[in-house]
Amino acid sequence: MFSRLLQKLRAVEDWQRTLYIMFVAQLLTAVGFSVIFPFLSLYVAELGSSTSLSVEFLAGAVFSAQALTMMIASPIWGAVADRYGRKLMVQRAMFGGAIIMLMMGFVRTGEELVLLRALQGMITGTVAASNALVASVAPRQRSGYAMGLLLMGQTTGIAIGPLIGGVLADAFGYQLTFILTSVLLLVGGVLVFFGVEERFTPRPESATVKRSFLADWQHVFQADGVILAYTLRFLAYLGRVLLTPFAPLFIATLLVDTSHLNTITGLVIAVAAGAGTITAVYLGRLGDRIGHGKVLKWSALVAGVLFLPQSLVTEAWQLLVLQALTGAAAGGVIPTISALLARYTEPGEEGSVYGIDNSIVAGARAAAPLVGSVIAYWFDLRATFVATAVVFLMVALLAFTRLPAEDLSPVPHLGD
Repeated sequence: MFSRLLQKLRAVEDWQRTLYIMFVAQLLTAVGFSVIFPFLSLYVAELGSSTSLSVEFLAGAVFSAQALTMMIASPIWGAVADRYGRKLMVQRAMFGGAIIMLMMGFVRTGEELVLLRALQGMITGTVAASNALVASVAPRQRSGYAMGLLLMGQTTGIAIGPLIGGVLADAFGYQLTFILTSVLLLVGGVLVFFGVEERFTPRPESATVKRSFLADWQHVFQADGVILAYTLRFLAYLGRVLLTPFAPLFIATLLVDTSHLNTITGLVIAVAAGAGTITAVYLGRLGDRIGHGKVLKWSALVAGVLFLPQSLVTEAWQLLVLQALTGAAAGGVIPTISALLARYTEPGEEGSVYGIDNSIVAGARAAAPLVGSVIAYWFDLRATFVATAVVFLMVALLAFTRLPAEDLSPVPHLGD
C-alpha cells in the first residue's frame, strides 16, 4: 500500500507532490497541537505553582506567552527562509517542536510550562513555514486550491485532535498527550525531510545586494494590497478566536444536564472545523477561477450574518447547526487571504510574507481572549457572538470597499 502511494506521488507534478506531502504533515501537526491545547489550563492547575504566582495567572500566561513570542519570532524566521530555504524552516519548526513538546510532558511546575510555551512560540510556527513552502512552489493561478488544501489539513487536525486528547487525558493522564504530540511532529518532520525536494534559489537581487531583514519586510509592505490583506487577516483571526475561551461557559447555560458538557463542547468545535474543512478546498478553487477577493467578500459577509442569531439560541442543537453553517462560510476566508498575499507579492519572498502573516495571527490570538473577556464582563456571554459578527462584517466591508482589482491571468512562479 505504501509503495503504491509512493508511485502515485512520483506520477504527479513536483509542486503537487510537495503540496500533498505538506497536507499530511500539516494534518499531523494540527492533530498534535490540538490534542494538548484544550487541556493546558487543567494541566497548569494539576502542576501548581512553585512561586507566589496564582494558578489563574499561570493559566492565562501559558496561552499568551506562546502567542507573544511567536509574534516576535515569525517574521525573523520568514526572512531566514527566503535566504536559506523554506523546507529547512518547516523541519526546524517540526523537529524543534517535537523536542519542546516532549519536555512539556515532564515539567514539574506551572512556571516551567509557561517558559517552555514561550520557547515553543520562538521555535515552532509550522503553519507559516508550510504556507511559505507551498506558496513558493505552487503556480500562482493555483494558489487558492493549494492554500485551501493546506487549511483543510489544519482544520481536520483541529477537529479531531481535542477528541483524541480528551480520551487519552482521561484514561492515562496529561503526560501521554504531550508524548503523542511530540511523536506526531517528529513523523511530520521525517515525512518532509524524505518526501519534499526543494529546488531553492534565493531572490536574484540577493546575490548582489545584501538586504537586511528590515528591508525585506519593508519591501513586502510596499506591495499594493498587502497592508489591507494583513488587516483582514488580523480581524478574521480575532473573530475566529474570540469565542473559543467562552464556548464551554455559554454551552453550559444551554444545558439542563451538564454531565456531558465537555463532549458537547468538543462536538460543537469539531462540527464547525469540519464544515470549514469541507468548503476550504472548493472555495479556494472557486477563487482561482472568479477571484479570491469575491470569495472573501461573500464568505465574510455570510459568516458575519450567521453569527448574529447565535446570540439568541436557547438550545444546544441550535448552536450546533449555526456553528456548522458559520464554519462552512468561514472556510472561504482564511485560504483566500493566503492566496491574495501570494498574488500581491513577488516570487522569492514567500518566507517574509507568511512569517509576517503568522506574526499577525499570533497577535490576534493574543488579543482575542482579552477583547472577549472585556465584552463578556461588561455585557454578557451572548454579546461575544454579536461582537464576532461585527468583526466578520468589518472584514466584508473592507473587502467590498478597499480590495484592489484582481488580475486573474496566470502568474509565473519560481521554477517555471
